[in-house]
Amino acid sequence: MAQVDWILKNAFVVCLDEGFLIYPRGAVAVRGGDILAVGEEGDITARFQARDTMDCGGRTLLPGLVNAHTHVPMTLLRGVADDRRLDVWLLGYVMPVEREFVSPDVVRLGTLLACAEMIRGGVTCFADMYYFEESVAAATAEAGLRALCAQTVLKFPTPDAASYEDSLASARDFIGRWRGHPLIVPSVAPHAPYTCTPEILRSCTDLAIEFDVPLHTHLSETSQEVEQCREAYGMPVIPWIKKAGLLEAKVLAAHCVHVDEGEIRTLSHARAGVAHNPSSNLKLASGFAPVRTMLEAGLNVGIGTDGPSSNNDLDMFEEMRLASFIAKGHSGDPTALPAKTVLAMATRLGARAMHLGEVTGSIEAGKRADLILVDLEGVHNRPHFERDPEGVYSRIVYAAKASDVTDVMVEGRWLLRDRKLLTIDLDPLLKEADDFARRVDAFLVTREGSLLSKLVAIEGAVQEESYEVQVKVRLPDPSAAETALASRLEILRRAHYHEFDTYFTFADESQDRLRYREDEFVEDDGSVSQVRYRLTLTGPAAEGEYEHSVLLSRSRFIAPATHSLRFYREYFKPEGEINIAKDRRRWLVHFRGEEFFVNLDRLTSPALEGAFLEVKSRTWSRRDAEEKARLIVDLLRELGATHAEPVTADYPNIMKDTGRS
Repeated sequence: MAQVDWILKNAFVVCLDEGFLIYPRGAVAVRGGDILAVGEEGDITARFQARDTMDCGGRTLLPGLVNAHTHVPMTLLRGVADDRRLDVWLLGYVMPVEREFVSPDVVRLGTLLACAEMIRGGVTCFADMYYFEESVAAATAEAGLRALCAQTVLKFPTPDAASYEDSLASARDFIGRWRGHPLIVPSVAPHAPYTCTPEILRSCTDLAIEFDVPLHTHLSETSQEVEQCREAYGMPVIPWIKKAGLLEAKVLAAHCVHVDEGEIRTLSHARAGVAHNPSSNLKLASGFAPVRTMLEAGLNVGIGTDGPSSNNDLDMFEEMRLASFIAKGHSGDPTALPAKTVLAMATRLGARAMHLGEVTGSIEAGKRADLILVDLEGVHNRPHFERDPEGVYSRIVYAAKASDVTDVMVEGRWLLRDRKLLTIDLDPLLKEADDFARRVDAFLVTREGSLLSKLVAIEGAVQEESYEVQVKVRLPDPSAAETALASRLEILRRAHYHEFDTYFTFADESQDRLRYREDEFVEDDGSVSQVRYRLTLTGPAAEGEYEHSVLLSRSRFIAPATHSLRFYREYFKPEGEINIAKDRRRWLVHFRGEEFFVNLDRLTSPALEGAFLEVKSRTWSRRDAEEKARLIVDLLRELGATHAEPVTADYPNIMKDTGRS
């Protein structure tokens, strides 16, 4: 009689293997970290002698659930900024908080909290993507769970790297030192095509191939992402990443909401895995993934919770139920994604999607002993109809709760017994989490009160020179000024723009003014050569005025506008908007040893007669500003505009005064 460490007997064993074997009175033999055998209880107890035996009391024995996509340290950001669009939520709140607070210690804390939640909910294996991923790996191994841990790489600085080269170097080092660990598969995660360059995607692919590890990424999560890819590369996301070479690696692709049948076939031919995230896609209104079509094409589709800040939990029972119901409701077919299929997605197919199908995901001899016991005798799961043994699938998917999990084993080690955590001391972690939340609250309260803080948080605004000297006059006919420019002044540079400005207005008119601008650069033949988008935050004039309203001091911050106008509306929440379009000709001139910009503006929307002549310069020196304030009036005379109508207001105020805004 063979010796084993454990026999789990008197269990309703649901194997979730290819044949979907079920043993209503079954048993499993475990030796070391492996499943040695599974079958009828009488057969197992006759063949094996165990050091320890567990009577499962008729409860249901399942392979551990596989959470195929998440960001576990984000337990600490659960509920930080809910009910917003994906780009506003991610770029406007989550990433600024991460830049401010995320550290190895914070990552460890968030990971241990997530592991506790997942163990209690029957998850034995998960795929993660975050920063300081080695801290995720260490905390996960300490808790005893199995994980694919992928180091995030993006094209801009992150909490753990000043550049993507640093992230790649960290990923290489991490993979090299953790490869071969019994629980952790180290990996690399180019975040998404829209946050990575082609060079980054290629480098990550090469790294994954070199070490033969999976590559974890987000693909086609939103329709906006797909449209942006079409605009940038002339094709949707999946053809683009194929062209970039990404599919040469063993890809685990999160979401894949907006993909067509051709793209699905492309992913299937590449043997990519897909992680379906129903709760996150619903909460962020990303859409409905064509899961049934993916499965029919032979794709390995698992189920993930996504991060607990976009879900807001790590409950795989909830995800299974939602996955089935969404497929039925969206397709209008009640047979779409039956419970049996969904449970396979949350176990065997999820493990395959993570490229760990040979290790975990089903109860079969030779696989790791990643097992959970579920009590299906609660009032919410009674009565049981026994005529069809496969009724157990619907009991698990449609009625069971995460709280029904009583025991969890990973790699032959118990992590949960009788609903008690064995590897994590939870109370101290919860106290640390509460303290972290208080610090984040204080940060966001301070930031929300300042337009500048909000701008810096998402765009990294750069402050321009402190002193701005400026004079503006209205000219019924600007031809004389144009002649003077050409004949009397040394012109260093000239440009022609079409400018489209959106000014955000706020209830407190004394606070800074924010402008979103689209600049079209116009060539001599009238064609547009390039377009630039930027944000300008301008404070009120802080000091006095000179002749013709020369401003001496004004704070000004400029940032590239890398997001849509809709994003900024939702992020800054203006009370109103003023839209202005103008044709601008600009000259940089040299006058009495100083440089000045001369702008000649014609307002095209709302249309105004005549033109506005504006002369300005900026400097860090107050003394220099005062000297330029005197010179700028002389320059105005040189342009023949001394007696022109002075304008003391900015364009938005001009529109208000004329009733044209």
